[in-house]
Amino acid sequence: MSKFPAFYDPERVGTLFYPDQARIAEEAVCAGLKPAAGDETRVHLLLIDMQVTFCHEQGALYVPGAREDLRRVVEFIYRNAERISQITCSLDSHYPFQIFHPSWWADAEGKHPPAFTIISPSDVDSKRWRPLRDEEWSREYVHRLKKEAKKELTIWPYHAMMGDIGNAVDPELWSAIFWHSLARESQPVWWRKGSIPRTEHYSILRPEIHVPSHPQGGLSSDFLDMIDEYDYVLVAGEAESHCVLESVADMVEVFKHTPEKLERIYILRDCTSPVAHPEIDFHAIAQREFAKYEKLGARFINSTDPLPF
Repeated sequence: MSKFPAFYDPERVGTLFYPDQARIAEEAVCAGLKPAAGDETRVHLLLIDMQVTFCHEQGALYVPGAREDLRRVVEFIYRNAERISQITCSLDSHYPFQIFHPSWWADAEGKHPPAFTIISPSDVDSKRWRPLRDEEWSREYVHRLKKEAKKELTIWPYHAMMGDIGNAVDPELWSAIFWHSLARESQPVWWRKGSIPRTEHYSILRPEIHVPSHPQGGLSSDFLDMIDEYDYVLVAGEAESHCVLESVADMVEVFKHTPEKLERIYILRDCTSPVAHPEIDFHAIAQREFAKYEKLGARFINSTDPLPF
């Protein structure tokens, strides 16, 4: 595609507004693109949690750099619309009471932990932080998280709350997805994750700790089947250090014995940014892990690079 649609305004990226759906639909029809069903090479664009809560400066958990990531993703869609067969967007979606929110825990005085508090197994054992619900599971969870995932529990600010504007994708990105859907006759996929109160859920493939009683509590075979239908999968989103990193890690784990599948995954490295933490260098951690995955076969490109397939 030689130019962007007339309705696209890069200055609106990262702001709230009402998209002109009728105008977008009209321009999509006039674009004259062929239906995606006829693509000889099927390309899937996976956008992870590019929501208002992470990508707008007033969002509850703004990721520095995310606004620029949004603009690059939107323009990537327009430049490569004829090559992108389908778009999936994951939506981090939370309730007020979840194990990683302040409401779940309190100290001996009844005070909730502030955002970005790290709760370790020793904090739980010493009762420095006490779970206010699901006590046995909560204590066990913190220990299992340390043993199985090599992590400690992070308390996050309330974010991506279901029904709140922060749960929605950025309006300019939504406009690009809507336009692409109509222009290519390709239904977008909206993939909700993160709604299991008893566990964190960074990866789009599975939660941090398996919750057998919940339908989304294990590895998502439906999602893997969907991804497996495509020749190439392009990945972008927020945050580099958490949901993107964990999603790519799970893809590597699932496909490590089939390197020909892993080599079909391309991460748009200029379309993702890390969470800012006062003490932890999340970007350095993510980059070390990505270097490992690249050696195993995952590919990393910039959004402005010509697609290498």
